[in-house]
Formats: sequence, C-alpha cells, structure tokens
Amino acid sequence: MTKSMLSLICLTLVSLCGCGKASRVSHKIIVAADGSGQYTSVQAAIDSIEHGNTNPVIIAIKPGTYKERVKVSSGKRFVHFEGQKAETTILTFDLHANIVGDDGMPIGTFRTPSTTIEADDFSATNITFANTAGPQGQALAISVLGDRTVFRNCRFIGWQDTIFTQAGRHYYKDCYIEGRTDFIFGGGIDYFDRCHIFCIGKSYLTAASTPKDQQWGYVFMNCKITSKNIEDKTYLGRPWRDYAAVMFINTWMDEGIRPEGWHNWNKPEREKTSRYYEYGSTGPGANPKERVAWAHTLTKEEAAAVTLSKVLGGQDGWNPNIR
Repeated sequence: MTKSMLSLICLTLVSLCGCGKASRVSHKIIVAADGSGQYTSVQAAIDSIEHGNTNPVIIAIKPGTYKERVKVSSGKRFVHFEGQKAETTILTFDLHANIVGDDGMPIGTFRTPSTTIEADDFSATNITFANTAGPQGQALAISVLGDRTVFRNCRFIGWQDTIFTQAGRHYYKDCYIEGRTDFIFGGGIDYFDRCHIFCIGKSYLTAASTPKDQQWGYVFMNCKITSKNIEDKTYLGRPWRDYAAVMFINTWMDEGIRPEGWHNWNKPEREKTSRYYEYGSTGPGANPKERVAWAHTLTKEEAAAVTLSKVLGGQDGWNPNIR
C-alpha cells in the first residue's frame, strides 16, 4: 500500500468518525433591528444557513424586540443564538390556541410557538423567548423538539404552556422561566440548573408526559421558585400522562407553593404511576410532611446519584458543559 493510499484511508476514517460533530470552523451572522447587521430578521438569518449544515453558526442578535415567528428546522444543526443581554434581546410573538385558523377551527396548542427548535445541537445565550398572548389559553413561547440543546442566561416568558419539550435532552443554566399554567410541559429530558422559576398565578408549574420507559423527565437542581402573589397557590406539577417524572433537588420555594405539592389531574390512577420526587427543598414552600402520600422523598444517597452526566449523558455521553 502506498503512502498516498494510506493517507486517503486515514482521512476517510477521520471524516466518518466525525459524523454528528461540528467542524471547528464557525461562521457568524449579525442580526440587528436597526439595520446595522447583515439581517434585520432572525428568521432571515436562519434561512441563509445551508440545509444539512455541519459547521457551527453563531447568529449574533443585537438588542431589540424581534416580533416574528422563528424556526430552526431539523436540517440546520449547530446553530447558536447569541445576545448581549437577555432583558433587551427579545424574540416574541402572540399566537394562542383559541385563534381561529383558515379552516374555521381553533389552531390549537402546537401551532402557537413563537420559537420552534427542531434541530439537534442548538444553543442560546442571553436571549428572551416570549409569547405575549397573555391569559388567552395555551400560548407557547418555545417548542424544543431537538436533542442536545443548551440555554444559558436565557429568559422564557409566557402564561400557559411557556416551554414545551416533546423529546430529546435539554440543559438550562441560570435561566428565568415565567408562567401560570403547565408552563413547563412535555416528555423531554430537561435539566434546570440554578434557574429561577416565577409563578404568576395559582395553577400548575409542570405537566410532564414522560414516557414509561424513560428514566428521566424534568430535574430542577439548586433552583429558586417565587410567586407574583403568595396567596395564589401553585402546585409543583400534575401528570399530563401516566408516568410523569419530575424532581426538585435542593430548591428554594416561597409560600406560593401549595403544601400538598402535587395534583393528580383528577385521575386517581395516575397516583400509582407518576414519579414525583423531592430532596432538600427549603423555604416556606417546602412542606415535606404535608406533601401528598403518593409523592416521594429521595434519600441523600439517591439525590447524590442524580448527576448531570446520568440525566443527560445518554448513549453518546453528551456533556453540555463541553463546547
């Protein structure tokens, strides 16, 4: 075998082994509402990315309110939204489930997201994802359908159904999440790390639909839960589907959290299958003796075993802290 043939084989192997990983060469696109960037629209910047992209693309979004529906389709991986400050970099729209569509019927929950992330390997820093429909029914700020998604220092603002995660693994670090009813819901594996959860009315914080054969659902680690009005008591969650899985570990809770903690969605049979856990809850909303009998308290050893790598690692060993 000649040296040239050997080199060609080696290059081919390296290329094959690199499938599913982004190239180290990144491309940057600047979006500015005032016209000082390459685009004034976030969606226009996304549309400029080649389908089947394998290179990291940074979409730097300058401060402004971008009222548009945003979608990162499944063929556009390795996209990163980068804002300067979440409070001043806002992606928003205002659809809600009761709006009547062209067919004369309400459009329903899943046609309302202001932002939809279908692609794997998406990330965002310093961005607000919002739906401003208010108390009109289901109105998603964001729908996350891809795998290996990371949000850092982001804000999620809505009323009912703020964040929907259908499947995949998602990591939230130092984020702020606001809503009223079922405002974190779905069947994804989501790890909330030192996030601030703000309840703006008496209702339900989570509505998980974790599949039966999926070990992990929603994990809140070292988070803080506060309420707009502590008299408007909120449940930690209710099971959208039978095997809903939610954990709160070392989370501070204000008086706005109901002492019983969890609701069965008026389906007593789900008390036998729902997987609701707490450990180390603190604050006036932490009431272990008052929680419903069908919720569980983790032991110290069990809580210590709920690590980032175990929850999000999966078969590919994903670590959201390695970029």
